[in-house]
Amino acid sequence: MKKFPIALTIAGSDSGGGAGLQADLKTFASFKVFGTSVITAVTAQNTREVLDSCPMYPEEVESQLEAIFDDFPVKAVKTGMLADADIVSVVARKLKSERIRNLVVDPVLVSKSGARLLTVEGAEVMVKKLFPLAALITPNLPEAETLAGMKIKSEEDYRKAAQKLLGLGPRAVVIKGGHRSGDANDFFFDGKKSFWLKARRVKVKAVHGSGCIFSAAIAANLAKGRPLFASVLAAKSFMNRLLAVPFKPGGGHWAADPVLQSR
Repeated sequence: MKKFPIALTIAGSDSGGGAGLQADLKTFASFKVFGTSVITAVTAQNTREVLDSCPMYPEEVESQLEAIFDDFPVKAVKTGMLADADIVSVVARKLKSERIRNLVVDPVLVSKSGARLLTVEGAEVMVKKLFPLAALITPNLPEAETLAGMKIKSEEDYRKAAQKLLGLGPRAVVIKGGHRSGDANDFFFDGKKSFWLKARRVKVKAVHGSGCIFSAAIAANLAKGRPLFASVLAAKSFMNRLLAVPFKPGGGHWAADPVLQSR
């Protein structure tokens, strides 16, 4: 009987299908990883904007986590939208008790359209309780600036910010450079190794869900037993292929689809 590695995404549901839980599960499938999920919030959104967001009750998030870990041998976990402090606390407590080593935290603070997806208190709890459990955090440039408490303009700024972020507890950091002008290069740092993950910028303003897909691709590769840095490289290569041919499913942001574009 064929078996597939199992990964878990803990994130919000995107009714538009381009980001969040839906993008994560598509990404897992494209790597032949069986995807499980815990919904933290239900959002009403499309390619233009987030119209509404309804966080789950913390007790329901806890029940979903219990159901998953009671039955599935989860090899890797990624977190996305966590909504508020109570949900972050529930997630951190469970992942700590399960001794999850392959945890990728995408510290989602704000959507591409500008909607806040994690409260200020939630961000503080995430830093305090979830970052120390993480194998990797994957902030974009604005998130890295907020979390590190500094502006990031130069390559040296990237290094300084990564060092600050590493001091918050994760074993490694990738600062995504997609919000920067010029090439969309990401910076990896684990305290010993620093590396620029290079990519040419796509000729569109923004690709909805790209951060979700990237962190999910890293988690998928970790679930398959790859080392962390190799998983990051594989995810970056995957993203480069997807972003070379983005498409427009609606009237707003461009999108990438890990399943459709892998066929």
